[in-house]
Amino acid sequence: MKRIIIFFSIIFAFSYHSEAQKEWSLQKCIEYALENNIQIKQQLLNTDLSKANLDQSKASVLPNINGSASHAYNYGRTVDMYTNQFATERVQSNNFYLSGNITVFNGFQILNSIKQNQLNLIASKYDVDKTRNDIALSIASAYLQILFNIELLEITKNQFLITEQQVNRTKILVDAGTFAKGSLLNIEAQASSEELQKVNAENNLTLSYLTLTQMLDLDSANVSGFEIEKPMLNISKDNALSMSSSLIYSNALSTLPEIKSAEIKLKSSEIGLSLARGSLYPNLSLRGSIGTGYSGASKKISGYQMNGLDTIAYTFEPIPKPVVSPSVDPIFETTSFNKQINDNINKSIGLYLTVPIFNNFQTKTNISRAKINIKNAEYNLQLTKNSLNKSIQQAYADCKGALNKYNASLKTVDALEESFKYFQQKFDVGMVNSIDYNDAKNKATKAKSDLLQAKYEYVFRLKILDFYQGKAITL
Repeated sequence: MKRIIIFFSIIFAFSYHSEAQKEWSLQKCIEYALENNIQIKQQLLNTDLSKANLDQSKASVLPNINGSASHAYNYGRTVDMYTNQFATERVQSNNFYLSGNITVFNGFQILNSIKQNQLNLIASKYDVDKTRNDIALSIASAYLQILFNIELLEITKNQFLITEQQVNRTKILVDAGTFAKGSLLNIEAQASSEELQKVNAENNLTLSYLTLTQMLDLDSANVSGFEIEKPMLNISKDNALSMSSSLIYSNALSTLPEIKSAEIKLKSSEIGLSLARGSLYPNLSLRGSIGTGYSGASKKISGYQMNGLDTIAYTFEPIPKPVVSPSVDPIFETTSFNKQINDNINKSIGLYLTVPIFNNFQTKTNISRAKINIKNAEYNLQLTKNSLNKSIQQAYADCKGALNKYNASLKTVDALEESFKYFQQKFDVGMVNSIDYNDAKNKATKAKSDLLQAKYEYVFRLKILDFYQGKAITL
């Protein structure tokens, strides 16, 4: 049994390790973030709240029904509500009451409240989409930063390897007396500088991985062995910016959720004005009730008791003679619970009209607030459109500038690489000193770094423009 447990533990650990080592694509990173990001979860909670508000407003068209019951004892002199007589002994009483009311008309406030909450729910869903888009762009930026640092690290490693080989070659030439020792010292200093650049590149790569994993909210177990896919990025220079920024903006107005959310919130504020004006109208409601009760003071005659004869009059003819009548006292008993419940039933139904006359200017103030909210929503919509237009124009200009920088960097790299090859050949035969050689090598290295930076800047700016056009963020 112990061997079986160990066997399955090894299998589980191997499968978990394999999963942890699996490379993450950009699409997988975005999907994971959209599924686990706390900001999105908070926005979804706001959507749930909007849904609850909508359900509550729809329920307002239903009648309002309440029931009550009581069981009490009364001590001392009081008037019994069912007998209308004084009672001085302890009296038990029970009351049962059921009432209901439904709004017939209240200035269309219920209807407008439903419409407004429906719009608020739709707007909250667009707000969720806006948060998702922002997170997807942030993930793409962090992902491209890792790719940039990976390639930059590769460049620094290659340059350091070339310099190390040059150090060994220079040692041989110095030992042979071909080069002065100063050349070796300059090359060794260059190697130390490039080694530092390599260490910095490694640190930057580690930090960029850390940034992405933190954005994904990965736990420590999943961070271990985290790697991303390294797709081949084909730089398309043709027709990359064929669509004008104004056309991209026109398309974005009809697709981006922040615009739709602002438009719907404007409609919601307009309905809010109708909702506030509804308080100016009379309120008509239908109400009904049914109730019954029991009282221990409610009595009924159950019999009579003879107490002898009482003289009630006299006759004088032919002789005086008393007229007597039997003395009878009634015997009372408490009316039964079931009979009282049936006998004491009372019902009511009626229409009730409430006409607003003066309410401390609350309605007037609410109408003024609603008008201000409309104007504020209009400004928010315009600000959102202006911000979007500026962002697209900036992204378009950045993308165009990055493309120009990339094309120029390509030419610079080609020229400086040829120049460096020329200096290297001359340095190998002692025709160029180490200072000129290092200068040529540094220029070529910087040109490659600039090209790499322009490449990823152009890719990212292009992805932003694709996003504004409603395209999926992919590599």
